[in-house]
Amino acid sequence: MGQAFVSPWSTDLSLPTGASMNLPTAIPALALDILSPHGETVRVFSDPVPYLHAWELQSRLHEERVRNQVPDTVLILEHRPVSTLARSTTASHWGGNASLLCEHGAELHHVNRGGSITFHGPGQIVVYPVIKVDRHATGPRQLVWLLEEIIIQLLSRWNITGHRIPGKPGIWVMTPTPEKIAFVGIRIERGVTLHGCALNVDLDVTPFHRIHPCGFSDCRITSMAAVCQKAISLDPVKQELAQLCRRMLHLDCPTGLDTDRQTSIR
Repeated sequence: MGQAFVSPWSTDLSLPTGASMNLPTAIPALALDILSPHGETVRVFSDPVPYLHAWELQSRLHEERVRNQVPDTVLILEHRPVSTLARSTTASHWGGNASLLCEHGAELHHVNRGGSITFHGPGQIVVYPVIKVDRHATGPRQLVWLLEEIIIQLLSRWNITGHRIPGKPGIWVMTPTPEKIAFVGIRIERGVTLHGCALNVDLDVTPFHRIHPCGFSDCRITSMAAVCQKAISLDPVKQELAQLCRRMLHLDCPTGLDTDRQTSIR
């Protein structure tokens, strides 16, 4: 059993202006400068990224986007194994046993997105849009719908029909029992998004059996590979998601910066 690493952050984590996040020594060093996506509106990472490094990058981009220093940006990546507990998580959703969730070196973090507990790991693609909401949607509901639509259109390219189910966030497939294939959980601070959506492409779903994903005790989990009954390479799926994000979030403009007004920081 690997050593349990549990983030000390509370679910009320905020991002103070200009704040930086210290990465724990438990996380292998990774040069954040290499990860810097400046100059690219969509950045695709080929190797799994530790959760805290991705969070540091999101935080930095968020602050710069609020200040109108960078354009809307989308990060597309995989994570090393990690469970995240969101604002609506209760002990009944995961049993309160951190050691169990942290087996084999997996991590556990409290995060400030909406929703409940979920799992990320290699074979699942995570999409983190750091974008100004008012450029894309009238509010959170419409933005969530847009992110769901990106996933639905991606699935359709693989002859998989994705469904929305009222009262059950995310994207589902009917097999014929509803099984969840994608997750959406965002946070909006000062008009700019954090967190995003995750798509199960080709991964072992066993870690989901230890939790109530998104707070639902009867939530069955699947993947694109399970539905298609074949192995699926992640790189083509990442590139397809990048194309869809560019098109549906209109990220192909030269700069993407707000030229008609400067964003005030409160």
